[in-house]
Amino acid sequence: MRRISTVVLLLSTLVAGCNLGPKYNRPAIQPPANFYAERQTTASSQADAAWWELFKDPVLQSLIREALQNNYDLRVAFARVEQERALAGVTRSQYFPQVGYGAGISGQQAPFPFVASHTFYTYNFNTMWEMDLFGRIRKLNEAQRAVYFASEEARRDIRLLVLAEVAQGYFQLRALDANLEIAHRTVKSFQDTLDLFQHKFEGGASSGLEVSRAQAALSNVAATIPDLQRQIVAQEVALNFLLGRNPGPIVRGSALAEQYDPPEVPTGLPAQLLERRPDLREAEENLIAANANVGVAKANYFPTISLTGAFGGVSPQLSELTGAGKAWSLTGNLAGPLFTAGRLKNEYRAALAQRDQARIAFEKAVTQAFGEVSTSLSAHQQLAKAYQEQLNSVEAYRESVRLSNIRYDSGFASYFEIIDAQLQMYPAEQSAVDYDLGRKVALVNLYRALGGGWSLNDSQWISTSGASVPVKSPAP
Repeated sequence: MRRISTVVLLLSTLVAGCNLGPKYNRPAIQPPANFYAERQTTASSQADAAWWELFKDPVLQSLIREALQNNYDLRVAFARVEQERALAGVTRSQYFPQVGYGAGISGQQAPFPFVASHTFYTYNFNTMWEMDLFGRIRKLNEAQRAVYFASEEARRDIRLLVLAEVAQGYFQLRALDANLEIAHRTVKSFQDTLDLFQHKFEGGASSGLEVSRAQAALSNVAATIPDLQRQIVAQEVALNFLLGRNPGPIVRGSALAEQYDPPEVPTGLPAQLLERRPDLREAEENLIAANANVGVAKANYFPTISLTGAFGGVSPQLSELTGAGKAWSLTGNLAGPLFTAGRLKNEYRAALAQRDQARIAFEKAVTQAFGEVSTSLSAHQQLAKAYQEQLNSVEAYRESVRLSNIRYDSGFASYFEIIDAQLQMYPAEQSAVDYDLGRKVALVNLYRALGGGWSLNDSQWISTSGASVPVKSPAP
């Protein structure tokens, strides 16, 4: 008994002490003290807020929630997570003995007379267990667990991407609606001018040149309406695809200018970005897996030790199969490489190179993440200023149109002045919409770059607290 205990203790010591392969250590990352273009560093971050606190339009919330449940890429990501979870279970099973069974029946008919025929029934239970003395199985499990965790982080990243794409697509749709409204309003304004010139021409108070110029301006703007309607349909189709729907109209909520847009967006400390962004956590899990695979390649240099056993019986009578004729066996096996023509060495070198690639990819992703936050933050700040200036420009052009009409009616201005004022106001209004869209898209990009909603669990991601409200019909 003492001898068996000594053997068990020795094997336990070997198992604990012969874990080959490098231990994982996160590469040294030097985050900047603050994000480029950041006005003031704060510990709080917009990423700590739930997504429905940023996107307050109930219609947009409903679309996001639908996409989080039905988006094709997200459903594939969920299936991939389940696949990697199952493969992690497959790898973990190597820790334990594998037990099987077998049964058979055989018969023999002799070709000679007076020689009896024989029938035999057999059964057996067999087992095999590899003793993980050099940590090969442990490193395989470490690698597969990291792959599984990486798939979880990839799913979270795709979920955040889907949210961002739906929000941006909705804002783009509302921008097209705004441009279409501007086009219809401008066409009406040019139509009124054309009617005025036409009336004066018929009374002999103006020339045909005024009528032709007003007609050209009207047709020029009217031509944009069919193209805007085409873009709206294309944008609705793209949004429906994100929602996992067939093509169809998208309901509208608040106008683009009414969408919530905080004047200041806290970013948090740059060092916290490593924990918030799922793509960075995914890159690190891939590095952990690559590091573990180095241990697997190193353990392959050493022998594998396994135990196999069998227990069964054989009998010429089925009724006596579990009686006499018992047999059992227990065998220890040792197998290892002697000559592989450099295969093991090159597998080890390949594993080291793959780990280096994963480390560089992780460092690259971190550096890129800092840049994405800074770019989105600057875009949101500067486009907000540009939008305000463009609104001032639009107001000035509107006043110019009003004064031009007064001057023309009083005989102090030519028809060129009134048409020119109207022609300049139209692109100014469109530019205001573009700047407003740009800053809202930048806000979405910033929320995603910060890892928005990182603290929410799966059930919270697809739930909102807002009540449903009446929605507007799709734009014509």
